[in-house]
Amino acid sequence: MTSNIATVLAALIGAGVVFMGTSFFWAPQGAAGFGIPDTPTGDRTFHAWLAVKGVRDIASGILILIVLIGGTPHLLGWVMLAASAIPVGDASIVLRSKGPKAVAYGVHGATAVVMLAIGALLLIA
Repeated sequence: MTSNIATVLAALIGAGVVFMGTSFFWAPQGAAGFGIPDTPTGDRTFHAWLAVKGVRDIASGILILIVLIGGTPHLLGWVMLAASAIPVGDASIVLRSKGPKAVAYGVHGATAVVMLAIGALLLIA
């Protein structure tokens, strides 16, 4: 039962990350929600960097979904643990940029904790 719940949560994380990645292409002004102050969302050069982030997010989400479909719960657990480094890194970038701590901890930190919990549940299942 715990494995099923963790698998569904991993699927939601994977799909959510793909969705967030695509949003950097169709709504780049939403990048301000990442947490970095004074984000130049109107700058065309910055849009190129957003596209890089979008591609990273899409690929990361697809990777989770591929492992979910073709791998074992144990392998998915390891992938989720490894992938939790991404929101940890994002949180540290926001904090280093003097961004809002609420975003760093409440968005990125919380995502990392959820991913770590999912990974742990899958590993012990």
